[in-house]
Amino acid sequence: MTQHAPLSHPAQIAASPATLFARTPNLAEPDTSLLRASLRNYFIETFDRYESLFDCLAEDDAAWVTKPIALRHPLIFYFGHTATFFVNKLMLTRMIDTRIDQHMESIFAVGVDEMSWDDLDDSHYDWPGAARVRAYRNQVRALVLGLIDHAPLQSPIHWQSPWWAIIMGIEHERIHLETSSVLIRQHALRHVRAVAEWAPRPDDGRPAPENTLLPVPAGVVRIGKSFDGPQYGWDNEYGAHEAQVEPFEASRYLVSNHEFLAFVEAGGYRNQRDWTEEGRKWLAYSQAEHPTFWVKKTQGWFLRLMTEEVPMPWSWPVEVNYLEAKAFCNWKAAETGQPVRLPTEDEWYRLYDHTGRTDPGASPCDANLHLDHGASSCPVDEYAHGEFFDVVGNVWQWTETPTYPFDGFDVHPIYDDFTTPTFDGQHNLIKGGSWISCGNEAVRASRYAFRRHFFQHAGLRYVVSHAPAEAPAAYYETDRLLSEYAEFHYGDTYFDVPNFPRTLAQLAIQAMGEHPCRLALDLGCASGRATFELARTFERVTGVDFSARFINQGVQLMQSGQLRYTLTDEGDLVSYKTRTLAELNLRDTLPRVEFFQGDACNLKPQFTGYDLVLAANLIDRLYDPARFLDTIHERIVAGGLLVIASPYTWLEEHTPHSAWIGGIKKDGESWTTLDGLHAHLSPHFTPVGEPLDVPFVIRETRRKFQHTLSQLTLWRRH
Repeated sequence: MTQHAPLSHPAQIAASPATLFARTPNLAEPDTSLLRASLRNYFIETFDRYESLFDCLAEDDAAWVTKPIALRHPLIFYFGHTATFFVNKLMLTRMIDTRIDQHMESIFAVGVDEMSWDDLDDSHYDWPGAARVRAYRNQVRALVLGLIDHAPLQSPIHWQSPWWAIIMGIEHERIHLETSSVLIRQHALRHVRAVAEWAPRPDDGRPAPENTLLPVPAGVVRIGKSFDGPQYGWDNEYGAHEAQVEPFEASRYLVSNHEFLAFVEAGGYRNQRDWTEEGRKWLAYSQAEHPTFWVKKTQGWFLRLMTEEVPMPWSWPVEVNYLEAKAFCNWKAAETGQPVRLPTEDEWYRLYDHTGRTDPGASPCDANLHLDHGASSCPVDEYAHGEFFDVVGNVWQWTETPTYPFDGFDVHPIYDDFTTPTFDGQHNLIKGGSWISCGNEAVRASRYAFRRHFFQHAGLRYVVSHAPAEAPAAYYETDRLLSEYAEFHYGDTYFDVPNFPRTLAQLAIQAMGEHPCRLALDLGCASGRATFELARTFERVTGVDFSARFINQGVQLMQSGQLRYTLTDEGDLVSYKTRTLAELNLRDTLPRVEFFQGDACNLKPQFTGYDLVLAANLIDRLYDPARFLDTIHERIVAGGLLVIASPYTWLEEHTPHSAWIGGIKKDGESWTTLDGLHAHLSPHFTPVGEPLDVPFVIRETRRKFQHTLSQLTLWRRH
């Protein structure tokens, strides 16, 4: 087709610095008054824009509480989730010490990325109305603005600063601005309505350009942030990665709807030849015959946007999941005889650097990015970046690379499950951002990954290269704490000390006596060994832990039957371990086990009706142990058993000193944790037997071990 100069668009012309959506702020601004003003503006603009997105829902309750797709919560969850996120993270940093609404901050806490511990069962939720959630959001708005205006502030704001939680909350809401827009797009048309602020760009009718390949020279890519950088970042951006990238060719444009039509018309969705095994399974499940946002009508093809269906804009980029993008590349490789595939993350960065891209600044982006040019995609030949188009913006670009940690990776202590659950080889990186990608999402360093069958505003650019698209090495758990707990739960025994989680489970089962063994809750389950052990006897066992990183170990065992991790021997030397449920004789427990993420001090309502609750090495790690002890009876049936084990290692890094229930002086006398347990539990429980010290050993290195005694107490519910 004939090439032509990019056409201007009214939204592009109208954009001006005065109306631009605020960019991610400079956290090293030395003038704290300017820094406060910057953060205040960033928070307000984000909070307001997010709320305006939900104006796209129809004015009926069903729009809020009906799931757009089965694998996500209804949109009322996401309306509340981003607000409760602020409160939950501010509690962890102790910038606040009181919740706004415990119920809201429980039901809206978790449930975003189809993880095995997400609870998507609607019967477990009595969703509040939109007006109530909006009122709660107003309370959160006032809380956060009060902190921004008055809390002590030092510049720069760094990774360890309590203020990091505020910027984290803002950037988190910007992520959900995008993911919620996708859910609105997937909602039934009767549940949405057009809103001027979220109007799409009109199709100018231009034909799609003919795609061509252009060379990208070899070069070195360097990725990774330092922890003292001036911008906010998510954990997976930190550390360092360097790679030599061989020369390759890349498509000049993103793949347009018109270019993808050839694959559809060639029977691409009916011919399984070009699909991966995972792709074939998805095809069989979904029965897809074309991209999910395409709509076939008697008048021809239409495209579903957020709130309407429009005649197909053939020059806009196609939006597909990874599995479809991969099948298209395989089909094109067969058609052309060339090694066509998706780019790796390293190759995308090489293209980015080659075209001289920079992060968004104070002027409107020269890309369909950051909501600078309307609320939809646009033609793939609109924004030139050197010889290429849409190196960033318009739609995200799928890569061949499953997400992985850089050297020097670390988790943030108040959000340890942002990335680590995705280090499973099942989440592929998307690069470049879309028309709605804002803040951190729009910068070079951003690294976001999704399951391969998920839909975002994502499409593809293909490359031609004889170099293999090498995935990172198979993932072994290398986080030292997690590896130590994997060994503690599933590994060898040391110094003839029996496995601690298994011992506790056996003692708990023995103590049940004649009481029925129906439902058990392993609260603070960590890596999950006691959960599996209890399932030898109980009909159903639920493992709950605050840390998704720990839960993920149990989930890995459920899904694959094995757990792989490294153990430090000495210095940089490690050994590699693999444990399986089969060798532990636990494979038969799988149908009776489930894992969820949760806060022991603020559990969701559905965690109730248990015959046994096991709280192992938990109470001295809680931020409010008194609340846990005073309310745990609500979760246990009459005659049921509460089993508590703890070394009583009270530390202010976990529990404020004022919240310790023991290990203190009270009225001038020593007050032990056992005293505190009796004081808090006696209204609803009767102690069973005498306390018992149960030893455990944690291996740190080949020659260094922790030997600890945990006091076990049993309590029968009245």
